[in-house]
Amino acid sequence: MTVITVDTPADVLARDALTVLQPGFRGTEAPDWVLRLLAEGLGAVALFSRNIESPEQVARLTAQLRAVRPDVLVAADEEGGDVTRLEARGGSSFPGNLALGAVDDVKLTRAVAAELGRRLAACGVNLNWAPSADVNSDPGNPVIGVRSFGAEPELVARNTAAYVEGMQSAGVATSVKHFPGHGDTGVDSHHAMPRIDVDLDTLRDRELVPFKAAVAAGTKAVMSAHILVPALDPDLPGTLSSAVLTGLLRAPREQGGLGYDGLIVTDGIEMQAISAAYGIERGTVMALAAGADAICVGGGLSDEQTVLGLRDAIVRAVREGDLPAERLADAAARVRDLQVWAAERAGAAEGTASAAPAGESDIGLEAARRALRITRRAEFTPLTEAPYVAALTPVANIAVGDVTPWGIAADLARLLPGTVTGTYPGREVEELGAEAFAAGLLDEAGDRTIVVVVRDAHRHRWMSEALAAVVSRRPGTVVVEMGVPQAPATGALHIATHGAARVCGTAAAEAIVGSV
Repeated sequence: MTVITVDTPADVLARDALTVLQPGFRGTEAPDWVLRLLAEGLGAVALFSRNIESPEQVARLTAQLRAVRPDVLVAADEEGGDVTRLEARGGSSFPGNLALGAVDDVKLTRAVAAELGRRLAACGVNLNWAPSADVNSDPGNPVIGVRSFGAEPELVARNTAAYVEGMQSAGVATSVKHFPGHGDTGVDSHHAMPRIDVDLDTLRDRELVPFKAAVAAGTKAVMSAHILVPALDPDLPGTLSSAVLTGLLRAPREQGGLGYDGLIVTDGIEMQAISAAYGIERGTVMALAAGADAICVGGGLSDEQTVLGLRDAIVRAVREGDLPAERLADAAARVRDLQVWAAERAGAAEGTASAAPAGESDIGLEAARRALRITRRAEFTPLTEAPYVAALTPVANIAVGDVTPWGIAADLARLLPGTVTGTYPGREVEELGAEAFAAGLLDEAGDRTIVVVVRDAHRHRWMSEALAAVVSRRPGTVVVEMGVPQAPATGALHIATHGAARVCGTAAAEAIVGSV
């Protein structure tokens, strides 16, 4: 082992190493180890649904953190729509990106982001790992889907820019993701390494368009993707590639880059696309060396030893010459610049925001209603009697999680008391077979109108076959698609909500009873 002489004092190296980490933890109060590391220089803390019970509790938690370090960045993955942390246990009051893209009104997108940002700021969250700026060019994408504004680059670009402007107007920094673009993948990077095999011209005309718009709109952070793009780097994924982070994202526009000078944060470093091939400590060092400024960790690994291990690995890499001290200092400086920006805006807004309780947002429900795409058959009339709701439920991807409820049953039960609901997981339907499932469902429903709720039916053969079998036996069936609408509209009434946020379910239920 070769040890390089480094002039930077050990305590400064350790502080800088802590500054670039964005870890999570367990519980609704900050553990002692988090408070201690904040005092030693930890630059950010990440909140997940496990840390959140109510807006008031989150405000107390962030106040506890800032009592130790007033300028700490408090990050959350609050996209609205399917991916929500503030309202994980009840569903979001705001539709997600695909719904906003379906409306394609940048004023509305800006207003939704501003209100969501206001709620985050009121709770003390000042860094949002959102929005997704990915162009969902592969409709079978297992991890992006409704998290994208759509499949058309310019549409995604203008709504991404509007979202950035709206969110940051509330004093919450955005982190657009997942650079250089996660939309054309058939693999979830939580589980394995996705690969995008397109040429550089395609990347520039498609994937990079929304990120250029985000940079022009002034986004304070960009999140890297754990994806392999051979046209940019044949060997290393974006998060670990200097060609992607420094040679493309940072490079001046006149040299073909995006000219971005803000914070670069990694996607979760413990995701399998990185941890399985490189390990989290080596992956962290490689990411920093490639040009990343902050390391997201804690979605899975959320303990003190993980953070200390990453801190020590960074310091050791500087001592051994694997990470230039100047690169670490530069990364830490960018974190501190964002801390200053966030603190200034929090001070300006102090006393003007309140932690709005979870519940319907006028702007969120308006957006959800406008996003509906409704196909009516001549024989359909709005329901006046309680239906039977059959929810065909796929396994949720990790970004969405399995905590957040979805569907329309609760809203239909409110509008039509006596509504009955059945939940049918994929394994159960597959074991029965589509025809047997449909026959059993009709028996359970009896004379009630059947409402079948699906999510990305085009991605799940068992779901599309079961849906077709039900509709063929009962043509008066109502179909609600709460994922990416791809299959032809079927049933007496077909409603595409473009997402599974709670307000999307509310809007769909209103349409079924004819109130919209």
